[in-house]
Amino acid sequence: MVDIVISQRVTIPEREIEWQFIRSSGAGGQNVNKVSTAAQLIFDIRASSLPELYKERLLMLRDHRVTQSGKIIIKCQESRSQLSNRESALAQFVALVKSVGATRKKRIPTKPSKAAKQRRVDSKKKRSSIKAMRGKVD
Repeated sequence: MVDIVISQRVTIPEREIEWQFIRSSGAGGQNVNKVSTAAQLIFDIRASSLPELYKERLLMLRDHRVTQSGKIIIKCQESRSQLSNRESALAQFVALVKSVGATRKKRIPTKPSKAAKQRRVDSKKKRSSIKAMRGKVD
């Protein structure tokens, strides 16, 4: 078994990922009706060996691929090849898990300086006077 590398410290054993191969939907002629090329990746977040931080963030994620029961389901049917669909689904899964692992930098709100406020007011006054001159002449 090969481990799937998420980051330097986080890996997922391949046995935790369940694969289902189903028939693709949509156009494709007779090939669609007889060959199961679409790959469906199923990963149970709660039963996984992921660190708690990753589990919490994945469960809180507002993504259509994360179900209410705490499973990630990724379906890929882009290609006519089962292998390439499997690789694509795995790449999407790794990108999803990596996205919750990155900690975002906290935004520190800034205030405009006194000079910047004055420039803003001056430009508004100037624009106001230009518009005031457009009125009817008596």
